[in-house]
Amino acid sequence: MLHKENILIVDDDINILELIQRHLHSLGYHTYKAVSVKEAVAILRDTEIDLLITDLKMPEVDGFQLIQFVSEHYPNMPKLVVTGYPSIQDALSAIKSGAVDYLVKPFTKEELKQGVLKSLSAKSKRKKITESVDTNRYNEIIGESQLIKNVLQIIDRVKDNKATIFISGESGTGKELVARSIHYNGKFSRAPFIAVNCGGIPENLLESELFGYVKGAFTGANEDRDGFFQAAEGGTIFLDEIGNAPLSVQTRLLRVLQEKEVMKVGERKSEKIDVRVIAATNSDLKEMIGKETFREDLFYRLTVVEINVPPLRERKEDIPLLADKFLFKYGNEYKDRYVTLDSDAQALLQRYDWPGNIRELENVIQRAVIMCDRTIGVKDLPETLKYKIDFPDSDLLSLKEMEKIYIQKVLEATNNNQTKAAEILNIDRKTLRGKIKE
Repeated sequence: MLHKENILIVDDDINILELIQRHLHSLGYHTYKAVSVKEAVAILRDTEIDLLITDLKMPEVDGFQLIQFVSEHYPNMPKLVVTGYPSIQDALSAIKSGAVDYLVKPFTKEELKQGVLKSLSAKSKRKKITESVDTNRYNEIIGESQLIKNVLQIIDRVKDNKATIFISGESGTGKELVARSIHYNGKFSRAPFIAVNCGGIPENLLESELFGYVKGAFTGANEDRDGFFQAAEGGTIFLDEIGNAPLSVQTRLLRVLQEKEVMKVGERKSEKIDVRVIAATNSDLKEMIGKETFREDLFYRLTVVEINVPPLRERKEDIPLLADKFLFKYGNEYKDRYVTLDSDAQALLQRYDWPGNIRELENVIQRAVIMCDRTIGVKDLPETLKYKIDFPDSDLLSLKEMEKIYIQKVLEATNNNQTKAAEILNIDRKTLRGKIKE
């Protein structure tokens, strides 16, 4: 059966050239051949080529220069190197120049087949990622699931106005990425975007950091200083983990949303501001309202528009695209090449429920790229992935209950090794001990 792909073969050895061409024809590919880089460039300019197979050592202009030319002018075209002079340095240089893989002469028909399939697969994956980004237009929000399309539709509706937006979702789902997409794709994109982690600033400092202070407001206040709200003038302030804000700060936030004005700590007069507020949390604010730790009136002011970012387990069809994104990113960073997943590793990623969501997936891929040779196998993935974490009646479970199940599974997988478990959970041992005690 004829494949639709066009493959260009470049080698100054006519015997090798014809051998590769015969192999590829028998596999059903359509081929073009060139005995020099000059001839290859002419074919590239006149023909749509899907894969370049090139030798490295050639007279006049070598294969390295051809690879660099193709990388610059045809960035989505994969390159497969064949060489009769196996040198580790040459192989690394070829990969750094943009080649997907390399074969050492003499190679078998099966080795050639696998090299071609791997190279064309890399092109297909790049194309899917590019299409996903081009289609949704929103930075690195990658996904083709209906749940992600729903999120993108809401972003599209709110990006050009300054309505207050509330983003909910589990830890690691990409809430800040959604907030940044709203800001940087709207008409206020040239104005500041200020991200504030309300859980990362001590309670006694959060108020002055958000709203600013005047000289003498407290010990150490030696000058007037603007806060994050003033810094975000004309743009967007993103208040992450808003559930961690103390009641005193919540009261001030309510005034900001109601009156569109800010009063610095120690100041008696307020100043008008023009800032869009986007808040986010992975906490259950309604539960906090019941416990009187979060203001109900503030909750309704924050939730003019709500966006729920779905957990990864509810959009598993997006896992391959996300995994490929991280494979490209960390493959280039650590290996100077694209790293692939074997079929068993891919199946394991699909079966796992990812309680840590996209952040956990990225962490797993990053570590696996470091640990693997050229292809990630099951042996390169953490033990926790072998335990499928089901959340029965997940709609009825609180986030804290899901977290408990996840921590228990990680501890089981590590034989209660708290140091290793804390590393997998991406928290310190003190925090883990507190959660175990709780």
